[in-house]
Amino acid sequence: MTTRRLPLTGVRVLELGNYIAAPTAGRMLADFGAEVIKVERPGTGDELRNWRLKAGTTSMLYRTINRNKKSVTLDLRSEAGRDAVLELVRRSDIVLENFRPGTLEKWGIGPEVLDEVNPEIILVRISAFGQTGPLSARPGFAAVAEGYSGFRELVGDPDRPPVRVGISIGDSIAGMQAAFGAVMMLFDRQRQRIHGAAEAVTGKDIGSDEPLADRTVDVALNEAMFSVMESLVPDYSAFGEVRTRTGGRMEGIAPSNGYLCAGGKSVVIAGNGDGIFTRLMTAIGRPDLGDDPDLQTNAGRWERRDELDEAIGAWCAVREVDEVVAVLEDAGVPAGPIYTAEDLVTDEQLRARNMIQQLDVSTGEEILADVAFPGITPVIGGASIPIDHLGPDLGEHTAEVLAWLGLSDPDEEEAGDGGTASADEEPTEE
Repeated sequence: MTTRRLPLTGVRVLELGNYIAAPTAGRMLADFGAEVIKVERPGTGDELRNWRLKAGTTSMLYRTINRNKKSVTLDLRSEAGRDAVLELVRRSDIVLENFRPGTLEKWGIGPEVLDEVNPEIILVRISAFGQTGPLSARPGFAAVAEGYSGFRELVGDPDRPPVRVGISIGDSIAGMQAAFGAVMMLFDRQRQRIHGAAEAVTGKDIGSDEPLADRTVDVALNEAMFSVMESLVPDYSAFGEVRTRTGGRMEGIAPSNGYLCAGGKSVVIAGNGDGIFTRLMTAIGRPDLGDDPDLQTNAGRWERRDELDEAIGAWCAVREVDEVVAVLEDAGVPAGPIYTAEDLVTDEQLRARNMIQQLDVSTGEEILADVAFPGITPVIGGASIPIDHLGPDLGEHTAEVLAWLGLSDPDEEEAGDGGTASADEEPTEE
């Protein structure tokens, strides 16, 4: 547990959402000191509790994504649940949600109601395609949004169908953008307050004079992924270029790929800088390629990428990965091993920056001691901030939060099988 003052200490966030995107945004805010109150459906909670469940009732995925938060169980479709949520809104700075557009409105806690309750509330909304436009009402997980963004078309080998990466990258990027948007709006609100204080003679109420639309962060999963597609669209618009999948390579950049080493492990080598390329060829005993006039630029090297990969691959194949990395480091060539989870937990660099943190964790049935979890990023103060606590048990803080609000715990029967989502009210991300 950290005793230092964190940048978002004193900020309160109400998280209404399941799965990964909105909870990632909430986790980032909580990591840096915000009090994040996560509302979950009674009985089952966030579905992430069961994703990749290896033992017990709560997955390591849930414990990771929802660290440093409080869990409160409320049925948002009940009068008691609605009243509790609105009381939380009254006392919060940010509302974070990831339901299909129109769901909050159907429950009677839409933007106009939130604005009436708290005229300074910042609303952060994550959905498949955003709150406006012809596709806004369509449900869709990040896997679908990755397809709409152009991202999925570039992942995999050119002679095979597109594949997905091994993590929920669309949700994670959308969550990061949502967290950035929330902090951006907090900064703007504070700046306006400071300006308003300097101009106190006007008596202006900054919060209520700014429409909620201007305090709403609208994150679409497809747009979040589209935003990281670099020059994909400009290259097409300017030159008619349609990029295709290149496997482990990057279009127009060579040599840069993953190579299999002796012993079964692999290495990434980035020898695509003009000067770096010459050093790489010398290191692998192919100065003939390093001196070849046709290979002095990336354009020329890309044309002969298969030849270069074959030469580098042959050199790597008879050497262990540690030797490959050591030789190339001495030569000034960027290279590194392709890590597995086993490699990550013992990595000296990650350990030195407190990026691997050991905590006891409950599966819901037993306590596992000294389980490794990823640290908090970005680093401030030279090392990762210690994780305060892992994702909470379902409803762990319900009594505490409702008592603070001056409300009684809603009757279990009233909650029924309700919650933060139903079959036609799924969060729009995966």
